[in-house]
Amino acid sequence: MSRYRDAALFVFLAVAWGGSFVAIEVGLESLPPLLFGALRYDVGAAILVVYAAVARDRWLPRTRDDYLAVLVVGVFLITAANGLLFVGQQYTTGGVAAILYSLNPVLTTGFARSLLPGDRLSPLGLLGLVVGLAGVTLVVRPDPANLLAGATGKLLVVGSATSVALGSVLLRRLRPSTDSTATTAWGMFVGAILMHGASLAGGEPPRLADALGPQVVVPLAYLGVVATAGAYAAYFGLLERHSPVQVNLVSYLVPMVTAVAGWVLLGESLTPVTIVGFLVILAGFALVKREALVAFADRYSVEATPPTRNE
Repeated sequence: MSRYRDAALFVFLAVAWGGSFVAIEVGLESLPPLLFGALRYDVGAAILVVYAAVARDRWLPRTRDDYLAVLVVGVFLITAANGLLFVGQQYTTGGVAAILYSLNPVLTTGFARSLLPGDRLSPLGLLGLVVGLAGVTLVVRPDPANLLAGATGKLLVVGSATSVALGSVLLRRLRPSTDSTATTAWGMFVGAILMHGASLAGGEPPRLADALGPQVVVPLAYLGVVATAGAYAAYFGLLERHSPVQVNLVSYLVPMVTAVAGWVLLGESLTPVTIVGFLVILAGFALVKREALVAFADRYSVEATPPTRNE
């Protein structure tokens, strides 16, 4: 049952984060990036802290690893990851940003080889990462001219993906006693404070009055409730039970979700090349997860085979 639950959480994570790119784009029309990101985590932290206090026994940090886990989440996976991504997207196209951010599983593999020897991928698994990244490129298909122009935005997006990759590996090395939801909640609280500080230090105008308009309330509600409180709780719950390399493969599914959402909600077309990209991404997943797929197929075939009667 837990296997199916984790598969459902993985799909939810891809859908929630895939829709977040649209919400971010809308919200950035009214608020500066760091302030918008800080408000997002204000909402997410408030929801998760209350939930952890009510529904979890171990919700307050106590041990050294508890506090270190909160700092890793707050610094690497919230502040640096989102601050760099929000600012970087102002200087490059969404398509190029999606490609660069999809380096996350590759970068995670690099960190895991040094810090988590037991999580190393086989040569076929590494090939699967490359195949999946090629599929993302086919789905997004950025303008080739934009791949070479504007280095600042691209470096910021790569920095964001690197921060997520390193943070997820560091978190896997720790053994916090608090529940993953509580760790996520307090990490968001730390991240929100740091992002508010960065917003003030960067001279962003408060413009809190703009946060009351529907053009901000709607995307902020989606980001805070679904893409932050819900999705991050799912993400860190998965990291407790699975390799960060495997969990960060969600970065390959996000462009697929975005493309389908654009087709359903905005009437955008799904070209044959996009469909081929979907299939290539799935092939990459199959290479990375081939052992789990083979084990599932073997178990299903055993369960589906009727027992023979000895005459």
